[in-house]
This record gives sequence, C-alpha cells and structure tokens, in this order.
Amino acid sequence: MNIPESNFPRLIIVGGGFAGINLAKSLKNKPIQVLLIDKHNYHTFQPLLYQVSSSGLEPDSIAYPLRKIIKKSNNVIFRLTEVQEINPQSNSIETTIGTISYDYLVLATGTTTNFFGNKNVEAYSMPMKTVPEALNIRSLILQNLEKATIAKTEEERKAYLNFVIVGAGPTGVELAGAIAELKNHVVPRDYRDLNAQDMQIHLLEGAGRVLPPMSKQASAKAEKFLKDLGVQVHCNTLVKEYDGKKVETNSDLELESETLIWAAGVTGSPVKGLAANALMERSNRYKVNRYNQVENYSNIFALGDIAYMETEAFPKGHPQVAQPAIQQGQLLGKNIMNLIANKPMRKFKYNDKGSMATIGRNKAVVDLGKVKFGGFFAWFVWMFIHLMSLVGFRNRVVVFFNWVYNYVNFDKAARLIIRPFDKLNK
Repeated sequence: MNIPESNFPRLIIVGGGFAGINLAKSLKNKPIQVLLIDKHNYHTFQPLLYQVSSSGLEPDSIAYPLRKIIKKSNNVIFRLTEVQEINPQSNSIETTIGTISYDYLVLATGTTTNFFGNKNVEAYSMPMKTVPEALNIRSLILQNLEKATIAKTEEERKAYLNFVIVGAGPTGVELAGAIAELKNHVVPRDYRDLNAQDMQIHLLEGAGRVLPPMSKQASAKAEKFLKDLGVQVHCNTLVKEYDGKKVETNSDLELESETLIWAAGVTGSPVKGLAANALMERSNRYKVNRYNQVENYSNIFALGDIAYMETEAFPKGHPQVAQPAIQQGQLLGKNIMNLIANKPMRKFKYNDKGSMATIGRNKAVVDLGKVKFGGFFAWFVWMFIHLMSLVGFRNRVVVFFNWVYNYVNFDKAARLIIRPFDKLNK
C-alpha cells in the first residue's frame, strides 16, 4: 500500500460517504494518521442521484474527488481499494491491494439495494444507489423512448412507455416526479412521433401511503402533487415477480413494462470478519453503543447507515439518511482524539433537522418538527439546503445553473445515451 511510516496512531476509515468524509475532515492535521479507503475515488451526493437518472444533471455535478476533499489535510491518505476482511485479533484488514494494520478502525460502508430475496426482481430491475446505476437508468429510459418510436405493435410501444417505480420513500417519489416532468415537458417536443399521454408512470408502495417516514400531512400533499403530474400511485401494493416484461403484484394489478426501477429498500454492506453477534441479522447493520463503538470491540467503530444505535428517541435506530452520518462523523473525530488523550468520550445525540422531499417544479414537502409545509416555499427550501450541502464550490455553481436552465426552459439538458445499457447483461 506504500503507507508512510508515522509515530502517530493509525485510523482507517472504510468508506468515503457522508460519514467517512466528515470524520476525515474533523481530523485534519491532528496528531493521528488517517487512511481513507474506498472502492471509488469520489464521494457521491446520493440525494441527487435521481436527477442524474432522469437527465436533469450530469454525474460530475454530484460527485467529488476524494483526494480533492483531503488535499489540505497533511495527515490523511487515500487508497483506492476494497476491504475484503477484518482481522480484529491482529488489528488488520485484508484489501485488494494488501494487508494493513490499524490502531482504530471505522466502518462507514453504507448500504446496498435490498431485493428481499427476489432473484428475478434483482436480475431484471434497476437499482439506484451509485452513479453508474443512475447512468444505467438514464440510458434505459432514453433507449426505451427511442425504441417506442419504432415499435411494431401498440402493445410493444406501451411496454416501452410504461415506467414502474417500486418504493414511495423520498427516492421513489422524487424520481417519479422527475420522470413525470420529462413526460410533460420534454417528450412532446423531442419525440413528436409519440403520443406523450401514452407514457405511463406507476409508483408502487407496500405501505398505506407515500413517504411513510414523513408526516401524514406531507404524505397527502406529496400524493396530490404526484397525481397532478400524472403519476399513478398504487399503495398497499407489493411486487411479487418481474421477468423483465411483466410486473406481478399482490393485488389484481399487472403491468407490462420494460422498465422497473427498484427503490423499495436498503440493507447494510458489512465487511466479513467481525463476530456474528456484532451484526443485526435483519438489517445487516452493526450494533453500536452511544460512542459508535461496535458491540464487543473498543477500537472498531461504525458510522452512518451501517450503524445501528438504539436510543430513547430512536428505539429502532437512526434514519438511514445523510444527517445522522454527518453528525456521527463529526463527533467521532473529537471522541477518537479524546480516546487517544485518555479523556472521556461524548455520547452521540442526534439533532434531527427534519425531513423533506421534492416532487417537481414548485412542488415539495418539508417536515421541521411541528412545522410542516409544502408547495413553492418548501421547494425553495429543499433546493437551497441541497445546494449548500453539495461538496465543492464548482458543483454548487454547476447544479445551480442547471436548475435555473431547467426552470426557465422546461428542459432537461443531460439527455445523452453515453453508454448504451442492456438490462439482460448488466
């Protein structure tokens, strides 16, 4: 790995997501050697992945080089590799580029798509957790629109124009709204040989309402916004089977569709090697105490989506969104320095800054404690917070000008099939 020798303790961070980069930044130029490891050389701003999928943004608008994030941190090193196993007895990890020892280890590996054991759905549907997956969805949507223009039968054309999204959490709701705007504003102008009204967007949700984690008020407004855009919402609907052509559900609903996007759940991405009782079997999340230490390990920590911390306020663990990961990363940096100095660590307490989701132009919902609102002001708040949360000034400028362009011209500028996608050989 060619890691420089150091007289300071070594901390390894596995994962360059929100938790990992905030921990690394909190330890900038401190008396500790920090090794940041990730299988990608960039950080992804996942809340805006859906805009890459729906042609609203290019991927470099929401991705930022990890080396650029740490370039002013003299004590932080980055290596592009993947961790294969943890050896807690020897305080070392096995990676694709070799073995490396640690004094402290932080697991911030995040989550992956959960298909709940349905192999056919996994084989034929489209997940959206990474930039490559978002680009695959973009290519498939545009390819199917092109195929619809040359379809030989009406049934074939409708299958290409049927878009099914499974899961009505923030990701599913935001993606459904974005594809609906593509249908309403782009398809009539770019695909004049198609009837835009033949394009159908179906949003399927197993619970009784959209946005289950948010308030009932936000849920009702979001559903109204979706229906105003032309999205067909199906609650209490579970997908039983999908063969790449037909979607079968637990109700009488059957849909012929060439595009099924799976946003119905996530599961943790643990690393092999820790004791079995350190992991929550159902969710694949590491059990951690209030200091984010993994159960039964004093020098191994877990942060963000992969960490399961029970508190009075969150008896089922913290929500798997950006804010808990950011706050845990920031606090752990201070706690590790306290640990090295033999000072007491501070317990983590989550400061819930609220939840929000956007459905489309001038349409969003926001829950801020007891304050709940929707519409244009919520949409503006959503835009401002997401814009300010992006890593890097350039990314903020690029995204801002893209949004202004899209708003003024009712357009999505990134409608490029850079890399044709074949879902049968993904």
